[in-house]
Amino acid sequence: MAVLVRHGVLPMELGLVHQLFGSARSAHGEPLYSVVTCALTPGMIRTDADFPIRADHGPQALAEADTVLVPASHEEDESYVEGLPPALTAALDRIPPGSRIASICTGAFVLAAHGLLDGRSATTHWLSTDHFARTYPAVRVEPEVLYVDGGRYGDGGGRVLTSAGEAAGIDLCLHMIRCDFGAAVAADVARRTVVPPHREGGQAQYIPRPVAEPGGSSTSAARAWALNRLEQPLTLRELADHEAMSVRTFSRRFREETGLTPMQWLSKQRLARARQFLEETDHTVDRVAAESGFGTAASLRQHFQTVLGVSPRAYRVTFRGPGGGPKAAGPTPTAASGGDTPGK
Repeated sequence: MAVLVRHGVLPMELGLVHQLFGSARSAHGEPLYSVVTCALTPGMIRTDADFPIRADHGPQALAEADTVLVPASHEEDESYVEGLPPALTAALDRIPPGSRIASICTGAFVLAAHGLLDGRSATTHWLSTDHFARTYPAVRVEPEVLYVDGGRYGDGGGRVLTSAGEAAGIDLCLHMIRCDFGAAVAADVARRTVVPPHREGGQAQYIPRPVAEPGGSSTSAARAWALNRLEQPLTLRELADHEAMSVRTFSRRFREETGLTPMQWLSKQRLARARQFLEETDHTVDRVAAESGFGTAASLRQHFQTVLGVSPRAYRVTFRGPGGGPKAAGPTPTAASGGDTPGK
């Protein structure tokens, strides 16, 4: 993995990339990623703090990377109205076809200016989404989500991903680790870093909104209640009653806080539970369906095929191998990608 830093880089974004990917370990304790920081010109790089960093590697590192990650630069990103500087364009052209490319925060401006996001969904920090949309009209901007797995770009079949602000970069990195090596590895990295192991990319950014009505607007208690009862046939009315709200008010506030309808959120949680069972247990598909709330194996298969593009059995083999034992490493389909397998 190559991390391309530029003058004005945010130290937190650079640090979180190294912390999260550097913490990923196999079952035998071996590092799963080799992370290299590079710059257009090796040497001292200004940050947006009162200290610089040193990047010892040049753009050649991009030519050797399976994954390239572009953190934000508050000095440069929003100035790319007329296109990228020639040196930056030349550096990005070194990235091999098929490599995965991701950005954190306004690093998405780099990907968009290079044409990687044309015709694709993408996000960036909510303070910059209006400027981003005006500057790159060919990009389908999703202004409120945490991150977007935008699918494949170019003829080489590489994946392109974007995330919102610094904290959303954590969610994106954990999403990538989970795609590469499974939920158990991502959860271990999250525990080491003391962060939540998984937040859906569709969850809303923390954008200032009008003052809530008296009585509070949080639906978190209903979500926590539902997570302990995913195997039950929960209804929208039950969720709303748990917060003592009308169905209409609850639905509106739920979408404001999560970016999803209650039933969409519930389906995603059940799918995540089913994936965990398939990755970590020997439960039959029927039992997985029952305990994750899908009811029947047929319903579970339908959801897996629709969202992931694979069957539950194929998904399990990806993680555990044909013999059912845990695999040390390997790529897997992602809900956001529709079943394609990214590189690492």
